Amino acid sequence: MSELLTKRAAAVAPSQRLFLVFYIGDERYALSATDVVEVLARLPLKPIAHAPAWVAGVFAHRGQMVPVIDISAMTFGHEAVARTSTRLVLVNFRGKLLGLMLEQANATLRCDPADFQPYGLDNRDAPYLGPVREDAQGLLQWIHVDDLLSPAVCALLFPPSLDDASAEGLA
Repeated sequence: MSELLTKRAAAVAPSQRLFLVFYIGDERYALSATDVVEVLARLPLKPIAHAPAWVAGVFAHRGQMVPVIDISAMTFGHEAVARTSTRLVLVNFRGKLLGLMLEQANATLRCDPADFQPYGLDNRDAPYLGPVREDAQGLLQWIHVDDLLSPAVCALLFPPSLDDASAEGLA
């Protein structure tokens, strides 16, 4: 009997995905858990001069410098509220480690990604704002990690290192 239950669970599981739920103000957003590397408490950050206001700074994590962006400041122009539930979430951004300052990042949701539907607006200035899902709590919007940063901001936060240049034969 347990073998039958295992087979049924395996057949149902592929359509489900785990999401980390967080807030910007009173609005709910979600990140796919497959993008999340680690969830940390808020940490002191070193500011980056001449960076956009929503770049919160950098910090050292396991010997690597990690840039951090404040999703609330980037999306609506106001910094994330410093709460005990505000987290520094490390994500995999195109193969690089990126920190996201997220408010009330203390819940998860397992659902079918197909439940998220386009919201009918071509938001070219915020391509990371993905489709929305309706549930008993209202609308939940999916944030696409790989679309968070423009090429110019990527160059600012992830400048090519000397090792990269010599590997490409540029040094």
